[in-house]
Amino acid sequence: MHKVIAWLKETPYAAWEVTVASEDASFRRYFRLQRDGETCIVMDASLETATLAPFLDVTERLCKVGVRVPKVYAEDRTQGFLVLEDFGSQPLQGALDGSNFKMLYRQCMEEIVKMQCANVDGLPLYDKAFLHFEMNLMQQWFLQRYLGWTLSPNDHSVLSNVFNSISEIVLQQPQGVFVHRDYHSRNIMLTPGGKAGVIDYQDAMNGAVTYDLVSLLKDLYIRFDTEDIEALALEFRDMAGLDVDDSTFLKWFDFMGMQRHIKVLGIFSRLYLRDNKSGYLKDLPLTLRYTIEAAERYEETKPLAKLLKRVELP
Repeated sequence: MHKVIAWLKETPYAAWEVTVASEDASFRRYFRLQRDGETCIVMDASLETATLAPFLDVTERLCKVGVRVPKVYAEDRTQGFLVLEDFGSQPLQGALDGSNFKMLYRQCMEEIVKMQCANVDGLPLYDKAFLHFEMNLMQQWFLQRYLGWTLSPNDHSVLSNVFNSISEIVLQQPQGVFVHRDYHSRNIMLTPGGKAGVIDYQDAMNGAVTYDLVSLLKDLYIRFDTEDIEALALEFRDMAGLDVDDSTFLKWFDFMGMQRHIKVLGIFSRLYLRDNKSGYLKDLPLTLRYTIEAAERYEETKPLAKLLKRVELP
């Protein structure tokens, strides 16, 4: 915190009280500034200063299409610090329950529709190579390094064939839209005015129409009934004006979800093994469950479900 305090002395916030707000899966940290009832947030990206330029770029893109993102009050790209609007301390995760999740998810889906109107020029492309790069994280970090598996030639063949099937379906759906990449209940804040505020979008890419939808509705930190989630997914299709039948859209949704959850199995394992962040291990069971349930529904992916059913989590 001493680096943050030293930097704040050079800003109009020198006399504000500083407290820890939160950390995330990266090496960014967040602090809350308070004075006379006013608050702001300091983003400390001093360990990964290269993320500030993308964050500020994407902030501007989202502002232009009316997405509620934090205002930027001060910045130091060299040292890696920003002072941002404070959206409060109520993430969507803590507010969701069986009585309100449909209403809150609809509000958040409206934000996806707005985000998908954002300019994607220059954003990295979610192409086949990147889809496979992400899915391969599961093989390396989850199956081999975390579980200690030695994969057989048949295992390798199953993974290769299924990953090809997944990427094929993902790329069949409409492309070329803004993708937040981590649009879930911990990265959506309920602001004091009751509106959804969007954060943690600096890794945005240009990709498929269902990516952020599946991040939201198949949240890795909270789960609701599958039939309700599928009904909400189809509501999004109508909100977005997509002319596609129910079964095709739900297949797009499921295959995009498999791609994301396969990746996340690898990422959560890597956070533990490489970065010494064990908190995400408790989210592996739900991530694995989502992956197996979706894989069992389709002939192309049933071999993956069979393989993953062998998993015994520590």
